[in-house]
Amino acid sequence: MSADVRPIAASELPDWLHALNTGFLTATRVTDSDVAQRAEYSDLARIQGGFDKDTGRCVAAFRSFGQELTVPGGAAVPCSAISNVAVLPTHRRQGLLTRMMAAELTAARERGDVLATLIAAEYPIYGRYGFGPATAVAEWEVDVPRTGLDRRWSAPADGGRIDLVDAAEVRRVGPALHERLRAGTHGAVDRDARWWNLTTGVEEMSHRPYKEKFHAVYWTAAGEVAGLAVYGADDHWTDAKTPQNTVRVKDLIAVTPDAERALWHFLCSIDWVTRVRSGYRAPDDLLPQLLPDPRAAALVTAADFLWVRVLDVVRALGARTYAVPGVLVLEVTDPGGPAAGRYRLDAGAGTCSRTEEPADLRLDAAALGSLYLGDASAVRLGALGEVTEERAGALALADAVFRTARRPWCPDVF
Repeated sequence: MSADVRPIAASELPDWLHALNTGFLTATRVTDSDVAQRAEYSDLARIQGGFDKDTGRCVAAFRSFGQELTVPGGAAVPCSAISNVAVLPTHRRQGLLTRMMAAELTAARERGDVLATLIAAEYPIYGRYGFGPATAVAEWEVDVPRTGLDRRWSAPADGGRIDLVDAAEVRRVGPALHERLRAGTHGAVDRDARWWNLTTGVEEMSHRPYKEKFHAVYWTAAGEVAGLAVYGADDHWTDAKTPQNTVRVKDLIAVTPDAERALWHFLCSIDWVTRVRSGYRAPDDLLPQLLPDPRAAALVTAADFLWVRVLDVVRALGARTYAVPGVLVLEVTDPGGPAAGRYRLDAGAGTCSRTEEPADLRLDAAALGSLYLGDASAVRLGALGEVTEERAGALALADAVFRTARRPWCPDVF
């Protein structure tokens, strides 16, 4: 069996979507609406397919789109976001993903993208393409009766208020609120119009019909939107008169600690609710400590999330800020890739340049991706053999330089 890899034509979009849905095990049919939506929001030049040479069927899917990623210090860095990657079971182990990835990374570098990003469904796949896990997520389940909170809801003590609103109001106030969050949250990515349309039911995919949600907006005493919670609930009763419902948070963004505290307390005060699932949060989220009894929040998920691949080392390391001054010379290995070379990072000046100076640390592109947003420990990566120290003390200095006070967080799957 063999297949050609190339950008798809508009007429091939239904076949491509069928391969994608089959690979993701989401649907066996493609509707006209699905095709129209994808055509409206996608750049066909950035959609690749693998086509069986004998049958002409699309047997592999791959898509990228432009994205902005907030890095430490608040800069928004242009990225190639990679998504919708699937190879049919009948055509695995034929190098289709490798060929599609190589074409995309070359194109991304030519476009001027600094990084490539993705959410890895399977851990072992993407390291060989230079991606490293750069953020993590945690999810808690809150045992509401155990929290110690007063279940009687009252207005926030800071003079703010919470209103229940409809989806139209979320579309009105949500985008600007998220932009404020993104500006101060390294690891966060931008949300386009389609993201807001799908999350509020303006549009839906045939295999993922929209489910009604509840929306709570936090307003400050000055009348400014500072937080938003989107949630759903099940309908579970242990008997005819005992509700045991679970609230599942779909999205909770807040730009002040007061708003964050008020929204979590509100969710834990809803009648008939005995448990709250937090959704994916930053690993150092405030949630447990916002409760009188933090042990009421049990950790149920801890996992890697956003993966980063550095394409332009000079621009990437020059875009972010660093906690302490220091100079490090990094030897990056990236066989056949754009990140290969030796680089001098001056964290105090916030500059990076190519150099011929002796290396302080040797690492590959994947390890650099893990270090980039400040979540990974250089010392730990050294112990794992992923970073090699050539100058005594360089690992400890890299830890101090790259790490951030708060851990990076990407709230969004893409």
